[in-house]
Amino acid sequence: MTEVAIEVDGLGVKFRRNRRGRRSLKDLFADSSRRARPDEFWALRDVSFDVKPGESIGVVGRNGQGKSTLLKLVAGVLLPDEGRVTVNGGVAPLIEITGGFVGDLTVRENVRLTSGLHGMSRGEVSRRFDGIIDFAEIEDFVDTPYKHLSNGMKVRLAFAVVSQLEEPVLLVDEVLAVGDKAFREKCYRRIDQLLGEGRTLFFVSHNERDLRRFCERGLYLDRHRLAMDAPIADVLDRYNSDHPSG
Repeated sequence: MTEVAIEVDGLGVKFRRNRRGRRSLKDLFADSSRRARPDEFWALRDVSFDVKPGESIGVVGRNGQGKSTLLKLVAGVLLPDEGRVTVNGGVAPLIEITGGFVGDLTVRENVRLTSGLHGMSRGEVSRRFDGIIDFAEIEDFVDTPYKHLSNGMKVRLAFAVVSQLEEPVLLVDEVLAVGDKAFREKCYRRIDQLLGEGRTLFFVSHNERDLRRFCERGLYLDRHRLAMDAPIADVLDRYNSDHPSG
């Protein structure tokens, strides 16, 4: 087994203030400066850390400090403007509940599509299909268009698909807050199971209890930089001290 699951070195990414999305290709070729232009800002800057296989990492920080951006960079769905991210092995991302799902397709069709996009073979999808539907508790909606599901159903389906992947790194971004209490506990048991199998967890949450439950180590993002990398209890104490009102 490799000694490093994730390596982040000098990571930085910029966004535009006045436009949606990232810079155009024309902008990228025209402006190679490391400085942000007047209509840009650094969402993350000079972030470096390593993660060992099997570690459980909680990412802490106020809204807008780059937590979700960091997960997207690790997932490979966003490219950095400087620095690099190296992931040894695949990732199972539970970042956006609608990611990869098509509204007009049925639940059955979406499970096959998204599972395939995540790298499952057709045979694997067939073998795991009933388990995915059972975990999501949507047996009566298998042939219903995805767009007609409630947000809670979408969360359950997304988690059910991603938690069936065998990738070594699991990325979870706050989405469990949407589900009902009973299903959250079901997801928590599944995360405990995956951690017991030696998976690596990257977990973004504002729920201190969940962070203490799942994570051994914390990364505290403040002012778009890595302010602290330490045991999760110490990171949460520092965060609460810096922001006593939450």
